[in-house]
Amino acid sequence: MKELQRPFRLAPGARVAVVAPSGPVPEERLQAGLDVLRGWHLDPVVAPHVLDRHGEFGYLAGTDADRAADLQNAWCDPAVDAVLCARGGYGAQRMADLLDWEAMRAAGPKVFVGFSDITALHEAFATRLGLVTLHGPMAAGVDFVKNTRAQDHLRATLFAPETVRTITSGGVALVPGRARGVTLGGCLSLLAAELGTPHARPGARGGLLCLEDVGEETYRLDRYLTQLLRAGWLEGVRGVLLGSWERCEAYEGLRALLADRLGGLGVPVVEEFGFGHCEGASTVPFGAAAELDADAGTLTLDEPALR
Repeated sequence: MKELQRPFRLAPGARVAVVAPSGPVPEERLQAGLDVLRGWHLDPVVAPHVLDRHGEFGYLAGTDADRAADLQNAWCDPAVDAVLCARGGYGAQRMADLLDWEAMRAAGPKVFVGFSDITALHEAFATRLGLVTLHGPMAAGVDFVKNTRAQDHLRATLFAPETVRTITSGGVALVPGRARGVTLGGCLSLLAAELGTPHARPGARGGLLCLEDVGEETYRLDRYLTQLLRAGWLEGVRGVLLGSWERCEAYEGLRALLADRLGGLGVPVVEEFGFGHCEGASTVPFGAAAELDADAGTLTLDEPALR
């Protein structure tokens, strides 16, 4: 797995577009997130359909076509320097095939930020655009609006990425050791659901795989991990970083499952790495060459996430 092209860092005055590729967005939280971005001396613009709700499927932020158009138009706007997702939920998979990836590739590299359901788009941006993306807090997310640690880490990644080349989690080794590879991953259930789709990577070979999820029963997590194993998707993975498992089983029980399914890979595995659906989540670039030290609980990037 090769490292991907790094977009340019942001500077004060940069224009950032906020889009909603997945679920409906609470207006109050969106406004609070925009205030945070303005406080960073950015110029946020809200895509036209961000506050829409699908007339029949209320779990979607408007129609598939409108959500896709918002993302594509924002990405292809030469005045926009970064695209931030407003929230996750569900819906990114429904609109990914409606995007004109050739037009988006022609628009050049930009910063893209999101997590959770946005995992499907992280995969697509890697395979279709060959671009480093940021797995981090979203503009209308509770963590982004209210948590200083999450805000500060994302802000540093956007403006001064050399200051956060080493991401320190406080996590501990489930399987000790060091490994080098290229970061990838996201929400476990989405990675399993993406298998066999046109935008998914063929596997995690050569990668440092970041996994997390939210609100899942343990047997479902078992199913997703087993599916990735049976499909051969985990063959050749170099290391695994485990993030948050909010609203899942108490972690002691979950740890046994993770050790059972991942311990046999023969690679370092670090747990409780502090990314995903947790309070104060770190921003992790995907597509970046890095070294994982499971014993120290650190991920050190070869180069800053952004140029």
